[in-house]
Amino acid sequence: MAQPRDPDARATLRRGLPDRYLTPDDIAEIFGVPKETVYQWRKKRIGPSGFRIGKHLRYDPADVHTYVTSRKNSATAA
Repeated sequence: MAQPRDPDARATLRRGLPDRYLTPDDIAEIFGVPKETVYQWRKKRIGPSGFRIGKHLRYDPADVHTYVTSRKNSATAA
């Protein structure tokens, strides 16, 4: 049974990420960007780090949180 989706996925970053591995669709929804942007981030190694399980790309919520924190810290330092 599928869990209901948060109406404002970006709010997930403020409250904490889900306790499951995230898909590219989840990342795109959370950051409010097209899914193609998520794939470009991965290709350029500039977004949250992901990993493959077979042919499927997944993101660890802890890595996404670390990525967001590092981006916020670098923005504050600039």
